[in-house]
Amino acid sequence: MTAAGTTGSALPAWLEPLGHGVYAIDTGFTRPRFDAAFLIVQDGRAAFVDTGTAFAMPRLLGALEALGLATDAVDWVIPTHVHLDHAGAVGQLMQALPQARALVHPRGVRHMVDPTVLWAGATAVYGPEEMKRSYDELVPVPAERVQASADGMVVHLAGRPLRVADTPGHARHHHCIWDEASRGWFTGDTFGLSYREFDTARGAWVTPTATPVQFEPEALEASVQRLLSQGPQCIYVTHYGRIDDVPRLGRLLLSLLAQLVALGRRVQAEGLTGDARHQALKTGQFEIFTASLAEHGCTLPRERIAELLAIDLELNAQGMAIWLDR
Repeated sequence: MTAAGTTGSALPAWLEPLGHGVYAIDTGFTRPRFDAAFLIVQDGRAAFVDTGTAFAMPRLLGALEALGLATDAVDWVIPTHVHLDHAGAVGQLMQALPQARALVHPRGVRHMVDPTVLWAGATAVYGPEEMKRSYDELVPVPAERVQASADGMVVHLAGRPLRVADTPGHARHHHCIWDEASRGWFTGDTFGLSYREFDTARGAWVTPTATPVQFEPEALEASVQRLLSQGPQCIYVTHYGRIDDVPRLGRLLLSLLAQLVALGRRVQAEGLTGDARHQALKTGQFEIFTASLAEHGCTLPRERIAELLAIDLELNAQGMAIWLDR
């Protein structure tokens, strides 16, 4: 495939056209097709939605080059929320894009302007060595180049409307972006995770994510219902890419969310604490997910499923524990 404005050479393997001027950039975080940044192109202007980590910078800028776009063609950098696999490169990217503004949830603005607390919070979860290995560093964004979003506000990309929806549940600093042109939502983590390894003849599979520290299942359910009420044709999930068949996936996501809540309540009622609770939450999740995947027609062995979901099982258990303690 080639892109308008290029010389006809093939696009790099990590840059995937999704239709309607939307491209998925594989940021290279963790494993192939695990973490996406999205680039929206409209009449020679561009916007990034999510950025990956600082290590994604060569691909972020390389995507512009591959599509024949100058760095001053980018009007917006829009992290869905400030978790580092979504917003870790915002500061570096803004340095490279002279005309861009960063559109950030109001609860996340201070973390983009001064990322000290954000870095410390992530370090408490991952540890300093893992932070350096996976995230490199955070660069602050000048306050005058950051615009706080508001629920229902619309920004434009060469006349193409992008509408903001405040969507708590995964994090209180989370917003999603409605793209009328593709009738699709850019959902960060609000509409969960959909790894391509789990695709079957039935299509995609999706599961909620309960990453610490602001998992709130009631709010998340309401946010998902709000996204579905728009009647989207597609969903752009950071983990990973474009997914269709949205009504089916919405039902699946809400069902699995309800099962995670029931698991948490059951573990809480059993009086488990500490490592015993953590292990029970991990094991319970794994059984919920493997049963769902079997119903979906996934034939991967349990060992491979455990490997693909290892990060999520661990972080979900941490996030669920914080929710239960709250």
